[in-house]
Amino acid sequence: MEIINTIGRRKSAIAKVYLMPGKGTITINDRDLKEYFTTEMLQYVATQPLNLLGVRENYDVKVNLNGGGFSGQAEALRLGISRALVIVDPENRPKLKQAGFMTRDPREVERKKAGQPKARKRFQFSKR
Repeated sequence: MEIINTIGRRKSAIAKVYLMPGKGTITINDRDLKEYFTTEMLQYVATQPLNLLGVRENYDVKVNLNGGGFSGQAEALRLGISRALVIVDPENRPKLKQAGFMTRDPREVERKKAGQPKARKRFQFSKR
């Protein structure tokens, strides 16, 4: 099996995922998963597809992550890994889709409007 290359996005985070057969190491921007995502929750989110299918120890994952914050990056990584696992074996798709890992979350930050403090917040109105 050759290296499988996929991309995952969430908010403004982009994860370029390279999946190859191996021992189960996950390297993000030349750092270990536990070193990059320090909280247990983010580590869990990033590895959900591998754990769901029980193939965590079968593949090495190399990732280039940029943009966004940590939670957006973790979810972008989850989508990228899910897409790669479907390319490896199309039989995985229904299970991953059922868990909601195959859908790109379209929610983005709304832009700030002119004459307002934030996107929807308004300055206090004064009639007099």
